[in-house]
Amino acid sequence: MKNELGYFVHDDGKVLNAKDFGLPQSRKRFYLVGFDKDLNFEYPKPTSQKVSIKDILDDEIKVNRKYVISSKLWKSHKKRKKRNELNGKGFGYKLSNPNDQYTRTLSHRYYKDGSEILIDRGKNKNPRMLSPQECSRLQGFPKKWENLPVSDTQAYRQFGNAVPVSVVRGIAKSILDAI
Repeated sequence: MKNELGYFVHDDGKVLNAKDFGLPQSRKRFYLVGFDKDLNFEYPKPTSQKVSIKDILDDEIKVNRKYVISSKLWKSHKKRKKRNELNGKGFGYKLSNPNDQYTRTLSHRYYKDGSEILIDRGKNKNPRMLSPQECSRLQGFPKKWENLPVSDTQAYRQFGNAVPVSVVRGIAKSILDAI
């Protein structure tokens, strides 16, 4: 389909999910690809690579205690979730087991309380947030991106706003195949 600017846009775009491209995160995003000439472009197919949350987690012994949420915050999360459920709302924390296949979507506001992705540490232990390094892996960034020279807050914002690397890599390969 040629638009008024002369670009050929493949279909109407496509929603792709990071969990279908080897990342343990459900992160659906809309992608739209256009060319200045009509090419035979196809969006990448899911890789069907099996992963789980534990694939991006640091060894629990190595995780800094600052990522374990306080008892006060944990109590507040549980109270808010219960209140929202009683009011018919689906909002609240999500406790993820390391063996789960994927997490919820990481957001730019993760630094506030980590509620969308809390890692279960076992019975009678408060859960923990992901470290910025684990967030980097969750988005599929190379190892050299794991230690950004910014605060945790800024790292969480950056990784929460990022697009998953493996999805973009798949789209880029499809573009190269088309041209």
